[in-house]
Formats: sequence, structure tokens, C-alpha cells
Amino acid sequence: MREWPSNLDVEGLTAGGWQPTPFRQFVVKIHSRCDLACKYCYVYEMADSSWRDRPKVMSAEILAATAARIGEHVRAHDLDTVELVLHGGEPLLAGTEPIREIVTRVRSETAPGTRLKVSLQSNATLLDLRYLRLFDELGVRVGVSLDGDEAMHDRSRRRVNGQGSHAAVMTALGLLTSPDFRHLFGGLLCTVDLRNDPVGAYEALAAFDPPAVDFLLPHGNWSAPPPGREAGACGTPYADWLIRVFDHWYGTPRRRTDVRLFGEIIHLLLGGSSASEQVGLSPVAMVVVETDGGVEQSDLLKSAYQGAPETGLHVTRDPFDAALALPAIAARQIGALALAAECRQCPVGGVCGGGLYAHRYRAGSGFANPSVYCPDLLRLVGHVRKTVEKDLAARVGAAAERARDEGAR
Repeated sequence: MREWPSNLDVEGLTAGGWQPTPFRQFVVKIHSRCDLACKYCYVYEMADSSWRDRPKVMSAEILAATAARIGEHVRAHDLDTVELVLHGGEPLLAGTEPIREIVTRVRSETAPGTRLKVSLQSNATLLDLRYLRLFDELGVRVGVSLDGDEAMHDRSRRRVNGQGSHAAVMTALGLLTSPDFRHLFGGLLCTVDLRNDPVGAYEALAAFDPPAVDFLLPHGNWSAPPPGREAGACGTPYADWLIRVFDHWYGTPRRRTDVRLFGEIIHLLLGGSSASEQVGLSPVAMVVVETDGGVEQSDLLKSAYQGAPETGLHVTRDPFDAALALPAIAARQIGALALAAECRQCPVGGVCGGGLYAHRYRAGSGFANPSVYCPDLLRLVGHVRKTVEKDLAARVGAAAERARDEGAR
């Protein structure tokens, strides 16, 4: 059952002056299985089970077709910078040669003047010197999933046999953060777990001096709510958790790392635009290629219903421009026009942007809803705004007082 705005008039929008934003981030699923069984995984544990019918590893033919389509899109839109994200499942399960092949092919297909940024998101249980030497050679930055200390991490991030994965991740991070490979460290990704101490989780991540930390809300929606946001639940548990991290992070004289969610909210409050689909109204410029060559939207949509990310397109027959013409893609690029009425009237709607698209889903009404995390987002943005306004006022006052003192001399 499709619950996208299939009646969205893309031609009418184009005639009115709107133009689709070309894709700049290409998420390539080089392996569709994982060696962990994380309890909150949107790929294997939620509504969509399409992974069962897909090949485990992307074939050489699909790799070549994907690289050619990326190059075609880059040249068609004269893009100066694009990002290739190697993803899974667990991408390291694909082995070294498929990784070398896709990176090398995409580089050869893109225009000489185009900067290609390559990254890989991993659970890091297989990350060893062999992979790190390859990534150093190819210029691949590595993001690692880590939910805190051993007890926090192993609550959800366990192997199929029930054993925890924290020890293996610590070994991998020791190698990744060593002098020889630290330049490849892309950052840490942490899924918020209300059972974990927020400041303790942040400190466990910050101990590795990551260039950035991403705190992600566990995926859920109105029809399948996340823990703590079930029907009838009161309060703002996720805002409360994140606010404790924010106050600790913001109040530190020298911030040890960039926390992307907080940085994005502050940037938006100061009049900037978002670079993340978590918040804000910037057009989503990301597309996914599955192991079978299927062209899809964000795989986070797998948390909504069976087949939610599918477009019906395939890299062996369709250019990426064909995806830009789809109402489902347009709905994620037209900003406030795609928001629910409540969000358009909300004082922080332009900052939270309605929340992550996947979190807005409700069976029967699709994605034209506020986020299931709406109360949390409202409280979090409000708290950040008050904190930043107070800080700016104090800085302006201090500057004015210094100016008066200097004028009195």
C-alpha cells in the first residue's frame, strides 16, 4: 500500500518556478546483511523485510551500473562536490575488493573537477588494519556506531548469539584513533536509549575525541511508537535526555566535539539552513542504491511500512533524474509545503522542520503529520533557543561594558 502524496503536482510546482535539487549524497548498500542483531534496527527489526529477498553482496554488474549512474548525474548537473556513502547491513561484510571497486569506479566516472567525499558507516566489529590501510589508500572516512560504555552499548547492540559487541568496537576504535589512522575518523553515531545516563553516554563517546557525534532518536512513528512515546504517554522523555547532554556540552568552556543535532538547531535559530534531514527544511538531496540495484529513498523509511522507500527505478535502466521527478522525492524537497498544518503554524516549525520524515508516518494518513517526537522537539528547540539567547545577551552586555570602560579611560 502506497502512502506517499501521489497526487502531488510536480509539473505544476516546476511550472511555478520550483526546481528539484540534484542528488549530492549517494548511499550505496554494498552488503545487505549484518553480523549484529541490534534491537532497534530499522532494517531488520521493523516494518520492511525486503532485505530477505535481496542479494547479500552487490554484484560487479550493479557496482559498475551504480558508478556510471552517479557519474552521469554529476556531469548532468555540473556538481562540484558529491558524497559516496558505503552502507549496509554491515558494509565491511562485503570484503575489501567490492569496496575498492566501487570507490575506484565512482572516482573514474565523475568529472575531473568534482570532489568526491567517501565515507563508510560501520558497527566496527570487523574493522582491522587490513581495512584501515585500504581506507587510507582510498581516502575513505569511517563513522562508527557506539551507544556509550559497555553496559549502555550492549543493551541493544548484540551479536546474533546474544554476546555484546562493545569489546570489539573498543579494539577497532583504538586502531582508528591511533596516529596512523585518526585522519580517517568520521565520527560516532549514538542511538538515544532512555535507560542510559545521558551525560555518561556523551562522555563515553567524547573520550575518543571524535570530530562529530550524532545522537539519533530511535526510529518509530504514530503507528509503531518508539519506547516512551506510546499512545497516552505524557512528558518529553527524549527532550529531557537530550537537554541534559546539551547543557553539559554547551556549558563546557572548550567543547570537545561537535554534536551535530545541537549545532544544526543553533545554526537554524541563527538564520542558517540545515545540512541534515533530522531538522530544518532544506531539500533532501540523498538517494539510496540497494544491493540489487534498486533506487530508493532514505532507508530510514523502512521503519514505516513494507516497501516505503521503493521508487520502482533501477540503476541498469533509469537515470537518477527519473527519481527527481517522483512525487515522493518532491515531497521531501519542497520544504514547508510538505508539512502538516500544525507544523506550518508552529513557532519552531521552521527549525524542527516537522522532524525526521520517517517519524511522521501514520497508517491511513501517510507522512502528512507532525513527528511522533513533536513534544520532545518543541521542548528541545525551545530550551536551546532560551540558552543561546541568554548567552548572546550576556556576551553583548559584556562587550558593551568593555566599550564603556575603554571610553571612560
